[in-house]
Amino acid sequence: MSEEDKQDGYVIRNIRRDEADLYWPFRLEALSTHPEAFGASFELSIQIPMNEVQERIHNEPDDYILGAYTAEGALAGMMGFKREYGLKLRHKGMIWGVYVAPTYRGNGLASRLLQEVLERGRYLEGIKQINLSVVTTNESARRLYERYGFEVYGIERNALEVYGQGYDEAHMNYFYME
Repeated sequence: MSEEDKQDGYVIRNIRRDEADLYWPFRLEALSTHPEAFGASFELSIQIPMNEVQERIHNEPDDYILGAYTAEGALAGMMGFKREYGLKLRHKGMIWGVYVAPTYRGNGLASRLLQEVLERGRYLEGIKQINLSVVTTNESARRLYERYGFEVYGIERNALEVYGQGYDEAHMNYFYME
């Protein structure tokens, strides 16, 4: 797929380092409004200086954050992808940090972001599987991943604890057919 995929007024493309001031408040919104869905915490993330945020934004074929942008340039959704490092792990990638702002939910943005990551993965030499974790209470996300061929390979009980409440995570993977 092309770097910019325009459909229904949204543009799907990599978030750039020079867009850290747009990306970071969006990420903090995700961490604040859905603390149970992310391993990172709002409380620690808000303390990260902008230069460090910029350093965390990569634009490599195997390490990027996709953004779903409105026609006006607002960030409506995001999904990160990172290939595992190490000789014995490079056949795997992982999806992280998935979030669609409430205003834009129901427009298929998470689906489009996922389609783009899976399509890009087809062209990464040696990638055979993509893994992700999703909190079990997020049934719509789990159903989305299952529609695209992800399968649960385990449930981690009490994977995250937020304000004394434990949350289980479903660990899922997607295998590319050879």
